[in-house]
Amino acid sequence: MQVTMTVNGREVSGDVEPRTLLVHFIRENLRLTGTHVGCETSYCGACTIQVDGNAVKSCTMLAVQADGATVKTVEGLADGDQLHAVQEGFWERHGLQCGYCTPGMLMSAASLLEQNASPSEDEIRHAIEGNLCRCTGYHNIVRSIEYAAAKLRGEEPAPPDWTLDFEGVS
Repeated sequence: MQVTMTVNGREVSGDVEPRTLLVHFIRENLRLTGTHVGCETSYCGACTIQVDGNAVKSCTMLAVQADGATVKTVEGLADGDQLHAVQEGFWERHGLQCGYCTPGMLMSAASLLEQNASPSEDEIRHAIEGNLCRCTGYHNIVRSIEYAAAKLRGEEPAPPDWTLDFEGVS
């Protein structure tokens, strides 16, 4: 089947089998490998992209379902050499370690901030709960998203809080 969609601002077309997952179309046909294949069961969120402005796990969507859609992958976040505020936040607040979950986290965070310019910590945690990170413990990911929210609102992000609360830990 022939599919046509706009990916990162560029119209693309391709011939796919009806059972081709969107994540495979993006990686294999378009050679955009920033979208990671993790579990292929929608559990890990490494494949999260935006379809028509909504965060979507691309391992749960067929390429034919995206026919005519507007798709944004992690490669489409930056504006040339200018990082998106979420990317800058992950850099400045050390929101990644191994990096495997990072593209999905970035896309989920960008979707959240497009819908909510001032999310609470609970709202941030809820927005990324479908994205697993096995390295960071999420603390710096949340701080990275808070940083990005402030930048997008035109505010100076709060200075980093590098202290950890070990109260009650023995």
